[in-house]
Amino acid sequence: MHHRLGLALVLAALASTADAACNDPPAPGVAWQRCALEERRLVGLDLTGADLDDSRLIRADVSGADLTGADLRRAKLMSAVFVRTRLDGARLTDADLTKIDLSGASLRGADLSRAKLINARLAGANLTGARLQGTDFLNAELSGATWIDGRKVCAAGSVGSCN
Repeated sequence: MHHRLGLALVLAALASTADAACNDPPAPGVAWQRCALEERRLVGLDLTGADLDDSRLIRADVSGADLTGADLRRAKLMSAVFVRTRLDGARLTDADLTKIDLSGASLRGADLSRAKLINARLAGANLTGARLQGTDFLNAELSGATWIDGRKVCAAGSVGSCN
């Protein structure tokens, strides 16, 4: 009986800690792992170094925010708006960015390995130094994006690949 009570208390403490983290105010280094942040408005905020591993920001507006060095591994960012957002050095491995708007975003040195950018908008985005191993750009709009070498700019009408 004492073991079950102890386990229940530990589980309750862990659950309340997780809930508290998801309710923490936006700030540099905020720990929002596995949080449901759908449709949140995080426009222009400083979220440098934030931990958003495995979180859901579906239909969120993060335009103009600074997520330099943020951890967004396995994050669900479908239909989110990240216009002119800074994601330099961010980790987006295995993230689902289907239908995301990354127009004018900076992804310098970001790790987008195995990320899904299906039907994404990357017009004018900067991908200098980004890692793209296994990244899915199916129907992604890349017009005007600066490619990973930092020199090539994708031609108008570049869809699915940088022409």
